[in-house]
Amino acid sequence: MKEFDIVFVGHMCYDEITPFGGKTAVSPGSAVLCGAVAAARIGQKVAVVTRMAEADRDILRPLEELGVETFVAPAEETTYSVVIHPTADVDDRVLRLTRCAGPFAPEDMPDIAARSVHLAGISDQEFSLDFIGSLRERGYRLSADMQSFVRQVDPETRDIRFRDVAVKREIAALMAIVKMDIVEARVLTGTDDLPEAARIFESWLCPEIVITRAEGALARAGGRNYYERFTNRSSVGRTGRGDTTFAAYLARRSDHDAAQSLKFAAALVSIKMETPGPFQGTLADVIDRMSEEN
Repeated sequence: MKEFDIVFVGHMCYDEITPFGGKTAVSPGSAVLCGAVAAARIGQKVAVVTRMAEADRDILRPLEELGVETFVAPAEETTYSVVIHPTADVDDRVLRLTRCAGPFAPEDMPDIAARSVHLAGISDQEFSLDFIGSLRERGYRLSADMQSFVRQVDPETRDIRFRDVAVKREIAALMAIVKMDIVEARVLTGTDDLPEAARIFESWLCPEIVITRAEGALARAGGRNYYERFTNRSSVGRTGRGDTTFAAYLARRSDHDAAQSLKFAAALVSIKMETPGPFQGTLADVIDRMSEEN
């Protein structure tokens, strides 16, 4: 059986991004892409399990060139995501899902071993509670990006609305770690106070929580909170901020404590946000950025 450090599960997609005051551009994207690239570039053995149209397999090339193993469940179409920034606030976004590769089924998960399996969806069209339960039954240690449930697609307009999740406590109890951003935290817990949102989520029997916002990230583990500011000099690479933060945190967390893992993740994503697209740096770059801040 093949073994991996981290397996990212979720849709690959095309991102059509319109920055505030800038030109629209289309490129391969997704939480899976940003997360898997970051983890692979810092030395993790990574796999991706995705759903997409076979005709679009070329968008997997950046992953495969980094040694990421890809497992594709064929779908009629590849997910297409529209992101519009109407203001200069990088957290103010209009989101739309114009095409979708459909929900994962238990049989889409190959017979592989992993230290961690991360559910990196971009909307509520990917993971059901039954699918998550099937992964737990197979013994996987799970983490999830809560955007996979909070971002809910209107079936008529295809607009994404941020809404509460009826089964959020059940999802939380199945996870070893979860990731949210400040908007998702507010929707799920009723507060945008990061320490309080993390404490509430912990009360739902999730032992570890990471929450990102424009200025930095908070981690809660073992009943304690840790916070690190981002040090990016620009935000042209804002898309994928949370996905990259969490992938770096998850990778580092295998052999470091929560505080050190968060420092590492904040440094890595700060580098990533200075350039559009997935993280392009190296482990040495991240260590250098951490040293600059000490």
